[in-house]
Amino acid sequence: MTPNLIIFDCDGVLVDSEPLAMRVLLAAIAAQGIEVSAETAYRDYLGRSLASVSASLIDSHGMPLGDSALKAMRGDLYALYSKELRASPGLPEILAQLETPFCVASSSAPERIRLSLELTGLLPWFGDRIYSASMVENGKPAPDLFLYAAEAMRVAPNRCLVIEDSPAGITAARRAGMAVFGYLGGSHVAASGLRAAIETLEPDCIFDDMHALPDLVRSPRTDKKAL
Repeated sequence: MTPNLIIFDCDGVLVDSEPLAMRVLLAAIAAQGIEVSAETAYRDYLGRSLASVSASLIDSHGMPLGDSALKAMRGDLYALYSKELRASPGLPEILAQLETPFCVASSSAPERIRLSLELTGLLPWFGDRIYSASMVENGKPAPDLFLYAAEAMRVAPNRCLVIEDSPAGITAARRAGMAVFGYLGGSHVAASGLRAAIETLEPDCIFDDMHALPDLVRSPRTDKKAL
């Protein structure tokens, strides 16, 4: 099936931001006296909104991310992004090769998505086709965000292809009835052990070189083997 719409996740897919975001998140959690390992954080928090992370901390430690921590984290993250954030290798040139319309749907806040795309030169390629978990009731792994993006783009869910790097995002795409490719080209993948977790979820395809995407969209693989 050749899709009528490609829905990109942002962090870890369009931009290589996950190590930066995780560094700031772990510092904010530690500042509240909560100890969480990087391995646990990648496993439990990757691809989720800050609201979801905060709720998870209540369940695991009886304490949410406080308002002061969230405020400090936002400022620290944006400062770090301005110095170190980069687009995934090959972008934005690869976007120019795509014949299928595309948008972005991310767990991040709209301002953070726009900043990420602006800093990496990707914003002109997306314009207003930016959708955030803040626009729906339930974030990933619930399907709400992807369904919202598909409706806004006027494409049936079963004609959409999602590009994701997180178990939560892949699960959300599946629940939305969409095809999904697992992208493992981010610099956080090896350290976080994500490949095994994503392979277990059996996305329609797993690839680690964004340059392969245009051909994969035109001729999707169905054997679920990694490229």
